[in-house]
Amino acid sequence: MHPGRIFSASHNLTVQKEGIIILLMHLKLFFRLAFMLLLGMAVLTRDSQLPLNPGWQARFFTRAYEFNYVSWTVDALAKKLAQFSTNSSSYLREEAQKQIVLDYLDLVAAMRRVEGQINEIFANPDIQNPTAASLILREELDQLRQRRALLAPVAESVLQGQVAAILSEMGFGIAGQPIPPVLYRTTPLPLALIISPRDIIRQEADVSLAPDLSVDQKAALEGLVDQNLNVSSLVVNIGGIGLYPSMIMETTDINWLAEVISHEWTHNYLTLRPLGASYLVSPELRTINETAATIAGKEIGREVVARYYSEYLPPPADPSPASPQTPQPGEAPVFDYRAEMHETRLRADELLAEGKIEEAEQYMEERRRVFWENGYHHLRKLNQAYFAFYGAYADQPGGAAGADPVGEAVRQLWSQSTDLVSFLYQISWMTSFEQLQQAVTQAS
Repeated sequence: MHPGRIFSASHNLTVQKEGIIILLMHLKLFFRLAFMLLLGMAVLTRDSQLPLNPGWQARFFTRAYEFNYVSWTVDALAKKLAQFSTNSSSYLREEAQKQIVLDYLDLVAAMRRVEGQINEIFANPDIQNPTAASLILREELDQLRQRRALLAPVAESVLQGQVAAILSEMGFGIAGQPIPPVLYRTTPLPLALIISPRDIIRQEADVSLAPDLSVDQKAALEGLVDQNLNVSSLVVNIGGIGLYPSMIMETTDINWLAEVISHEWTHNYLTLRPLGASYLVSPELRTINETAATIAGKEIGREVVARYYSEYLPPPADPSPASPQTPQPGEAPVFDYRAEMHETRLRADELLAEGKIEEAEQYMEERRRVFWENGYHHLRKLNQAYFAFYGAYADQPGGAAGADPVGEAVRQLWSQSTDLVSFLYQISWMTSFEQLQQAVTQAS
């Protein structure tokens, strides 16, 4: 936990200069977006058809399923303004605020239990009239949802204040307020259709889809995109999106919730600076953004739980790499998910580099079956798009990132930094992987 900073006159001048730089940067970004919009309109009105990137091409198949961010943002801002007008949580004692959050998490857990019981009734072939059999449970679920609608906004306000307090103590605040302010809303999150070329693992498109697509609809959409565009695609679940307010998935885990709120706030922080504004410029910059946000999210989130929910704080992770466990005679070897996924990524990269696309795809499917046999049933597909998406979250060595040097460089810069504020401040002004490499070299 880092103490709050004392702001001198020179520091205030620095903040003012930063504000001017950020304003100019956003004006530049605005005009760039306006130019791109006009250019796109000109392209669409051309008689001759120009080649489109995979994201635009995929939208011929995804348009009916796409998520409406505009309506969501308008609704979320309206609800946040209503919360600000009452701000009832600020008048509560710290212990009462904590209990509100815990009651909300318990309420979500109760809803999930009831939903599970209802699903079991409808799946039971011996029950002739599941609608009637589940009537009491469905009424109970409606009551729980009504309570959640009342409690969720208050719990959000409490957690926003708690995360903001930790950020200010770490040194992110100005006059006790982090910039930007912490603002999030718990909501069903859109799905993401990730698209990668088949001959190399690289995310080329991310199309947001409605959150309620069935597994059949996901598979059918992936098949259409793959066959028509000759790409590798995958519809994935996400835990948060750094809009403003941020979108956060509902959960019963206070540690996960605090981490993801902090992760998405970090994206909001970076968006005000060159690194975040350059998120879509290259795969390397996306990996830098996501890895930095993951590191920050874990650090900030842990401090929040340690301060306000200490009885739920897990023990710190062992910083040393885990040594492989030698099985006793007669025992099966322990299956190491991260190590096995890392091995899979490395071999897939090798095959693709040799131009053996079909062989690489067959290999990844064979490896998916190995993961399935070892209990990892969530892996519906293991392909180029899977690694393109999950490989960008490289806060730990190994796993889906493979031999990508970008995540390792971010981790090195973090290890060389004095605190989280200096780490994020330094990395936030970078606009290329080369700048990151130079910073790491100079600090070593």
